This record gives sequence, structure tokens and C-alpha cells, in this order.
Amino acid sequence: MTKMLLEVRGVSKKFGQATVVDNISFSAQSGQTIGLLGPNGAGKSTTVNMICGLLQADSGQILISGQLMAAGQHQVKKQLGLVPQDLALFDDLSARENLKLFGALYGLSGLHLQQRCDAVLELVSLQDRAKDKPSSFSGGMKRRLNIAAALLHDPQLLILDEPTVGIDPQSRNAIFDALEVLKAQGRTLIYTSHYMEEVERLADHIVIIDHGKIIANETPAELVQRLPAQAALTVNLASALDETGLSQLTQQIGVQKVLNKNEGKTLELHLSAPDQAISILNFVQQQHGQISHFETAKTRLEDVFLTLTGRSLRD
Repeated sequence: MTKMLLEVRGVSKKFGQATVVDNISFSAQSGQTIGLLGPNGAGKSTTVNMICGLLQADSGQILISGQLMAAGQHQVKKQLGLVPQDLALFDDLSARENLKLFGALYGLSGLHLQQRCDAVLELVSLQDRAKDKPSSFSGGMKRRLNIAAALLHDPQLLILDEPTVGIDPQSRNAIFDALEVLKAQGRTLIYTSHYMEEVERLADHIVIIDHGKIIANETPAELVQRLPAQAALTVNLASALDETGLSQLTQQIGVQKVLNKNEGKTLELHLSAPDQAISILNFVQQQHGQISHFETAKTRLEDVFLTLTGRSLRD
């Protein structure tokens, strides 16, 4: 039976007269990755801070492994690790010295602390830079060291608050690789991000918060099914299609619109149904020559997110 590691039950929080988090509930099992999404000001950070015990909820309960998260519950807090959005590192200490300091705060010492430093440095691919100071690191390396610090005490629940902000693709992939290892070990991850492709890759369940309320609590597949399947086809031709060819294509059954791009060498076709793509591709190839590349569009998590939360800018 899968263990329920995190339970958020009817939690609310006000600041003054403003209700920032309004009676939210969700849960996470061992080995599960939850994508926690929402526009700016939706209540994500407040929710994360309450889960970590940094803020006290006005009402409701937060349980970790069945134990209530409350003031003074240090053993409960030891089961979770937090990777904050803002870097929490000392630039004048080496990477290993940073880790030793954070490990000591969790009561680690001696050989065990040394072994944990080695393990987390290897996980985030920084073992060869252990003696170097973060002041010499790239932004991505600092982010990876930040994750290592949160893992020193071997938590079962890891909360990551936008851990890939402002880093290069290589560091982002290194972080993904490390998180997938942690997930395979049975750890539970709560992942907040504004990058929808990251959540699509990592999360097997998604919670969307807006105006302090949960507006979606589903698997990625269930969320995508909320929108009609997109029916679009992009075709790259070896040679440009002339006006006659474009006219013929527009008249084909199932073609609703043809957008001519790249002087006729790239066509974006809007279809009435996704299953019409094959017949249209056959027609284009038979009548107008070689297709160098084509791709079909699919409903993305970003499409669902914008549909649920709106497209207006949030400050």
C-alpha cells in the first residue's frame, strides 16, 4: 500500500482582511511529484511556507507521514527539505563547507555528515567542485548546490520553489536528472515553476491555485482532456507552393484554414479534426512534391493553464 506522505486539509490563511489561501486540500503519496502551479499572487508561496512550518495556517491541518505540522514539531520538520527560490549559500565558504554548515544545523556530524556531503555532491554533479567557492560558480551550479543543501538530512519530502530560474539548459537538465533519481528512490517532490514544459516532464499530478483556491487537482492527462484536441498541422515543403496549389489545398475536405509562411515553403493548416492529418499530408505530397518535415500540434499544459487562470498579466 502506498504511503500518504503529505496531506493538506482545508487550510486557509489571511493577511489582514485579505484571504490569501482559501480552504485548500490536496495530498501527495510517496514517490509522487506534484506540480504546484498558479499565477503571481495566487497563493503558492504562502501554501509552501505553511507546509514547511514557516507560516501557521489560520485553519485546517497539514500532516506529514500522518503527523501534524505545528510549532515545535521538529521531528516532523526533519522529514522535509526546502529548496527556496532565493539562493541560500555563503559565497566565502567552499561548496563542501557550505554543506557541512547546513548539515550541522540538522544535527549531522562526523563520518555521517561526510558521507552525506559526498552523496549529495555526486547527485548534483558537483563532486569535482567541492573545494571551490560558490562565488566562482555559474547560476546553474549555485542552484544545484542549493538542492544539495536541502537533501543533506535525507528528507522524504522535498519542496522546490522555482529551482531553475535563470539557468542554462545544461544545468536545467542536470537538475531534472537529479530529481528523477530522487523520485525513483521513493521521495515525494512538490515542484513550483512558471515553466510549463518542466512540470509536464516531471509531475504526475498537478494542483493549480488561483485567487487562493484550488481550481484543478488532476493528472496531466486529465487536465489536457479539459480542452478539445487541437487539430493543426505544420508542413515544410522542399519547394514553395504557388497560389494555385494553395487554392487547391484550401478546398480539401477537413481544411479550415491555410496560413502561408516562409514564402510558401511552410504551411500551417487548421483542420476540423486531428485524424484528417494523414489524408491531407498524402494530398500535399502527391500534388505538390516532397515534404521535408511536418508536425502536428497537441494540447499543451500551458493552454490548459491559461484557459483556467486567464491570459491577463498579473503583477
